[in-house]
Amino acid sequence: MNNIKSLIIILMMFMGTAAEAQCPLTNKAFNSGEFLSYNLYFNWKFVWVKVGTASLSTVSSKYLGKDCYRSSLLTRGNGKLDKFFVMRDTLLGYVTTTLSPLYFRKGAVEGSRYTVDEVWYSYPNGNCRVKMHRRRHDNTHLNSEKTNEQCVYDMLNIFTRARNFDPTGWKKGHTIKFPVADGAGVTTGLIRYDGKEKVEGDNNVKYNCLKLTYLEWSESKNKYREYATFFVTDDDCHIPVRIDITLNFGQAKAFVTSMKGAKNQTASTK
Repeated sequence: MNNIKSLIIILMMFMGTAAEAQCPLTNKAFNSGEFLSYNLYFNWKFVWVKVGTASLSTVSSKYLGKDCYRSSLLTRGNGKLDKFFVMRDTLLGYVTTTLSPLYFRKGAVEGSRYTVDEVWYSYPNGNCRVKMHRRRHDNTHLNSEKTNEQCVYDMLNIFTRARNFDPTGWKKGHTIKFPVADGAGVTTGLIRYDGKEKVEGDNNVKYNCLKLTYLEWSESKNKYREYATFFVTDDDCHIPVRIDITLNFGQAKAFVTSMKGAKNQTASTK
């Protein structure tokens, strides 16, 4: 699993399974004009070094002439990380005003490789149909299509849906499975709720957070493998404050630096 997928897997964390008719949802978590910023750190010889930044914005837009939300995620490594792993990723996602996915694109420069993933969504006969395309780093192409009775999301568009989850009644150890698409196909992810903690961001603010762990099925090991742990505000916004990431080449962390245009007051400690 690459670094940006681990970072953005927070976008998937609260999905349950549902038919397409249940995909539309009233947005209560964010407004157009929200902008979140993060510092990225990498563990180098037991020392945490700042290696880049990330930003996530959500604005009102149009897609094929219809009102929607457009989300954009940018990650940029600095020179300290480039010697180990070049990271220049841009993600773009569109959802309806009722949060059903419409389109996803990821352009990724990771190491010496540049790849592009795209996913198009439609909803025939109460199902969710996804058309997927991947342009590999060697400029070859992979196309696939799948129809699912459940809602299908990608690593960015799930974010708008997940912001509106309701954890009432969750107990430590509670798990949720969900389908997620990228340019190569649809896979299964799992989120485990691991309780509550206080977490400090890089803005020197402490937040009351929910702690969640993302796992993904490993065919080679025939079991779920842990990839990341997320700390999100325990309020109606559910903003990621800290993300602990397991990479192929080490460990990384992301800490929030600013939250602009948030709809509700975040659950900071006093």
